[in-house]
This record gives sequence, structure tokens and C-alpha cells, in this order.
Amino acid sequence: MRTRLADLWENIRVALDGLLANKLRSVLTMLGVIIGVASVVALLSIGNGASASITSQISSIGTNMLIVTAGGMGRIGGGPGGSLGLTMSDAEALEDPNQVTAAAMVVPQYGGEGQIIYGDSNLNASITGVPPAYQDLYDLTLARGEFISSSEVDKRAKVAVLGATVASDLFGSFNPIGQKIKVSTFGATVSLTVIGVLDEQGGSMLNEADSSIFVPLSTAQTKLFNGRNSLGQLVVNRVNVMAKSEALVDTAQTQIDAVLRDRHGLEPEEDADFRIINQADMLEMATSVTSSLTVFLGAIAGISLLVGGIGIMNIMLVSVTERTREIGLRKAVGARKNDVLGQFLMEAILLSLLGGLGGVLVGIGLSQIVNLTGTFNSVVTPGSILLAVTFSLAIGLFFGIYPANKAAGLNPIEALRYE
Repeated sequence: MRTRLADLWENIRVALDGLLANKLRSVLTMLGVIIGVASVVALLSIGNGASASITSQISSIGTNMLIVTAGGMGRIGGGPGGSLGLTMSDAEALEDPNQVTAAAMVVPQYGGEGQIIYGDSNLNASITGVPPAYQDLYDLTLARGEFISSSEVDKRAKVAVLGATVASDLFGSFNPIGQKIKVSTFGATVSLTVIGVLDEQGGSMLNEADSSIFVPLSTAQTKLFNGRNSLGQLVVNRVNVMAKSEALVDTAQTQIDAVLRDRHGLEPEEDADFRIINQADMLEMATSVTSSLTVFLGAIAGISLLVGGIGIMNIMLVSVTERTREIGLRKAVGARKNDVLGQFLMEAILLSLLGGLGGVLVGIGLSQIVNLTGTFNSVVTPGSILLAVTFSLAIGLFFGIYPANKAAGLNPIEALRYE
């Protein structure tokens, strides 16, 4: 055992001497591995960050949330997709605790896009008509003022609550409460009084509150947009249903399906003219997609590691050629084939290992730079570091075998004669 450890240490020492004898060449050779490992670590961290961000957004809404939309395609936030769409009567039926017993909250909404104008400032924003319960559903907090009330929905009041980004872009540091803004849509231009401003909520896949304004549901349906179907019934874009618990999500989904099929006159075997989106299913799908994306990004970065491995093979072949006489001399004084093989293989492994460690540091640095921009969060995991270093070692071993075998297989007499 001691002999083997002594031989291993001797191979490491000789390999280091060989690398230090040509410092610049060694560094340039390691550069390919450094770039490859840094790419793997950085891209995997970005993929992990994307996965964590999407999962967090969906989970923040709650896995016991169901989104009911009109039309078989279920276009979130779009107009009615079925023949008559989802109506207010549909939403009221879903609110009936005797029909959907598993639902804790049922909150309809209706809206679209429009231009928001204040003085010389204007911007495009999402305009969402909501009832008071929408604030509790999405846990919206106010920076100042108040949210929409039931009386304002009943009166179709011309009031608005601004998202944090909208308020900042229109008013800057000025207090917007009580100010008049104009909202221009395809249907009309209406003056609204600002009654509240939301705290910064952060982005969500299904609720981009910061870049939205909120108005009473009835106001959006009758004053800002043409929120009626061909029969003159008031419609909604979607109905948000919060099940009483995660365990009751499937029950709530089944009850919603039954109620709407009955109201729309659909047989059990017919395709529905509505769609029920399960948050748990969305979370599972998003996790699957982002995991595939992370693997794909890692595979792309792995290509650069292969290029670095080819560089190691190339430089090791050059090294074998340059040191042919040295190899012949070593063999002539009793060095075994395994000794020569171990020496050159160790050089290749050290090149890839040192390059891999350097690449990890560069990759972590790149990930931190991405985080500092504030546009995206990257997550460096021990698994991605271990994968990158292990892969770089495997590359060094794989691409070092051929040059090492070539060196070990040299005939000592011919090697001593080599010029």
C-alpha cells in the first residue's frame, strides 16, 4: 500500500514538474477546460434559477388554486373563447356553496390592455376589473389609499387602484391618491380617480400586479370594455377558484366541471367550451420543462468541455514527441511501462483538474454577476459544481489515455535515437 502511494505521489510530482516547465502552454491548455467548466456551472445555475423562480411564482399563488377560462384552449386573460363565454351567471353559480362545496373563494375578473394617461405621461398597462375579494385571493398589500369596495362595484364607480410600477412611472414620488387619470381602450376613454396604490408585489405567472391597474369589475365590463356576449350577458375572462385545501382540489375541479357542463348544456362525452387549469398540474409541468431546459443548457456547455479535452490530447501528444528521448532514457534505466503511462496520464488529469477548479471559480463569479444585475437570479448548487469537476476529470482521463499509451509503448532504443 505504501509503495503504491509513493508511486502515486512520484507521478504527481513528475507531472507537476512537467507542467511547470511549460507554464504558458499549460495555462493555455487549461483555458479550454476553464471555459468549459465555467460554462457548465454558469448555465446550470441560470437553469436552476429559472426553475426556482417559476416554481416560486406558481407556489406563491397556492397549489389549491384553480383557474377557469372560457374556450377549450383556455387562453388566460383573453376574451371569451366559447360560443357565449364564461358569464357572470356562471361565476355566481360557482360561488354557490351548495353547488361547489369544496371552494373556499370564487373570484371572477374581466379586463384587457389599455393606455393610461396622466398629464404628459402615458403608458400601456393591463386593466383588470375585480371584486373586493381579489385583494385577499392574491394577498395584495396597499402602500397607500384603499382597495376597491363592494359599493364601488355596485355603482360601477370610476375609480382605480394602481400597481407599484404604474404609479411610479406616472407620478414618480408624487402622491397619486385623489388624482384623475385617463384610461383609453378600444371601446372608450374614461376618466378614473385613483383611490389606492399597491405595494410592490413582485411578478407572478398569473398575476402581474405591479404593471397593472385595478378597477371595479362592473366598470371594466360596462365602461371600459364591451364585456357582453351575443346575448347581452355580462362575461368574465376567468374565474379564480381557491379550494378549501390542497386535498380538495380534485373535488373542486370535478364540481366546477359538473356545474358548468350543466349550465352550458354539455353532455359528459362532449368537449367542454371552458377549461379548468389546476395549479398543481402547472407546477408539475413547469418543473418538467425547466428541468429539461437545465439539462439542455448543461449539454451545450459540455460541448465546450469536449473541445477543452481535445486541446489536452493535442498538447499531450506534442509533449510525448518533445520528450521522446527522456522516455527512452527512463525506460533504459528500469522504468516500467506503467510508470510512463502513469506519468503522462497524471499530467492530463492535473491539467483537467486544475482547469476544472479554475472554471468553477469563474462560473460562480459569472453567476454572481448575473445576480447583481437584478434581472435574474441564478442558483449555484453543489450538484452542478460536482458534475462539472467530475466531467472535466473524465475528459482529462479520456483524452489523456491515448497520448499516455503512446508514450508508454515507445521502444526505448528507438526513443534514445530520436532527434
